[in-house]
Amino acid sequence: MIDFSKSIEELNSYKGSEKKKTLIYNNKKYLVKFPDPIREKNKNVSYINNTFSEYVGSSIFKAIGFKTQTVLLGKYNYKDKEKIVCACEDFTNENYTLYEFENLALSANPDKKIQTELSDIMEVIEEIKSMKQINIMLNDNIREKFWDMFIIDSLIGNTDRHNGNWGILVDTKNHGAQFAPIYDCGSCLNPMLEDSKLENISETEIKNLAINCYSCIKENAKKINYMSYINSMKNEECNGAIKRVFNKINIDIINNLIDEIKCMTVSRKEFYKKIIYYRYEIIKSVYIKLNKG
Repeated sequence: MIDFSKSIEELNSYKGSEKKKTLIYNNKKYLVKFPDPIREKNKNVSYINNTFSEYVGSSIFKAIGFKTQTVLLGKYNYKDKEKIVCACEDFTNENYTLYEFENLALSANPDKKIQTELSDIMEVIEEIKSMKQINIMLNDNIREKFWDMFIIDSLIGNTDRHNGNWGILVDTKNHGAQFAPIYDCGSCLNPMLEDSKLENISETEIKNLAINCYSCIKENAKKINYMSYINSMKNEECNGAIKRVFNKINIDIINNLIDEIKCMTVSRKEFYKKIIYYRYEIIKSVYIKLNKG
């Protein structure tokens, strides 16, 4: 396992609630996330498993074929305690600038502050596409990329894909723009569940967690239940994304990448594999129905 303890440390400039450091490892800049202390009352665990969630979620996106931020698992000795950390490579530099969706929304319509209402997001995407500064450079269909991301977020149960953790990457040197590499997946795969809970969790509980998982994206002011929304087949853009990405999901590859994580408990590995499989089967059933139609 990579030991980041002796890496060069820079002043941290990254946002977000998690405990983090900015480190230089092998001449590359990384945002290094630490296990996050519990902030919820009445929780007995000392930290959440956001580092594992970040690594596995990002690895699944990458395995399916998405451009994804490079993410590494490692350790860091902090105050004489060894912590499992997740290092996320910074894909921006002097030639590549990330414009998060919340900033693009303000540029597109400064009079309207949007939250995560789906209709607002779609409206802003269209406004972005009409912006001269972006339109002349845009190489991707942003709506399609958004929905592709939505499907895989549903597979891994990402509850926090808000407007500040996805966007557009602009190549300032060659004047191109594309959907940014996937980043910030730390809120997937139920990071609040501690290993002691997972050791005794039942199949019924796992199924319920798989089905009752909500995106932070809202429709009519209510958070979208991923599996119910996909099952309804009411959104043609969502249906189109299922058709595009389903055959790229390989459960065996996903299971293997989870099994290869040496510092993770067996109970967590089994939980991850089962909850992903239950969601996979729901998406698969919808894919079959769509292709019959």
